Amino acid sequence: MNQIVQKPKQYSLVERAPAATFEDERLHRKQRLAATFRLFARYGFDQGLAGHVTVRDPEFPDRFWINPLAAFFGQIKVSDLQLVDHDGQILIGNRPINQAGFVIHSAIHAAHPDVVAAAHTHSTYGKAWSSLGRLLDPLTQDSCAFYEDHALFDPFSGVVLQDGEGKKIAEAIGSKKAVILQNHGFLTVGPTIEAAAWWFIAADNAARTQLLAEAAGEPKLISDDIARLTASQVGTHKGGYFSFQPLWDWIVAAEPDLLG
Repeated sequence: MNQIVQKPKQYSLVERAPAATFEDERLHRKQRLAATFRLFARYGFDQGLAGHVTVRDPEFPDRFWINPLAAFFGQIKVSDLQLVDHDGQILIGNRPINQAGFVIHSAIHAAHPDVVAAAHTHSTYGKAWSSLGRLLDPLTQDSCAFYEDHALFDPFSGVVLQDGEGKKIAEAIGSKKAVILQNHGFLTVGPTIEAAAWWFIAADNAARTQLLAEAAGEPKLISDDIARLTASQVGTHKGGYFSFQPLWDWIVAAEPDLLG
């Protein structure tokens, strides 16, 4: 008896449209930003006073939301986020912010209107890899997401406290999704907070993978043409957006207080 084999139905993921009002879109971005800090704490990306993630305000593009200084990532809630303008004025919130975070993020948001969010922390593998002064190699399917789509900023010149340094970093990242700050760590950007957050997680993972591979032997690189093809398949910001969704569902279920 012949079996009838039915082809599976084809479904596609549809990226959300911006909310109907500024208020609703602002809440969406702030909720995902707070969730990003909770996730980064779970990944061990928090370290003392270091680390900052920002998201542009949808109504006032010259303003962005940022974490307060000395707030543990694993306890940040939506109500803790602070609104800052490009002049450094804290418009909402009553706590200090990371000055280096302001200098870097204000320069990036000002130079790149398409960047909605930017993430930078002193993650262990990001720091370790940044000390080598090299770009990531296309070793795996996942690391191909950064093939020809990340830059190197050097040399290290101390904590970024001067506007000029922030502008240099913004220039270095250009239209790419990530930049390796030599002897410092990784910084990622995206047209959504979800993409920027996912690319930071993915970049740190790529660094960890390459460090392990090179410690074990001599890794075989993926050829340029295949790496370029794979990047077009796994390195889109839409892919970054959707890769974040399972983490959002998980962290909100595990820590619903972050929405407060």
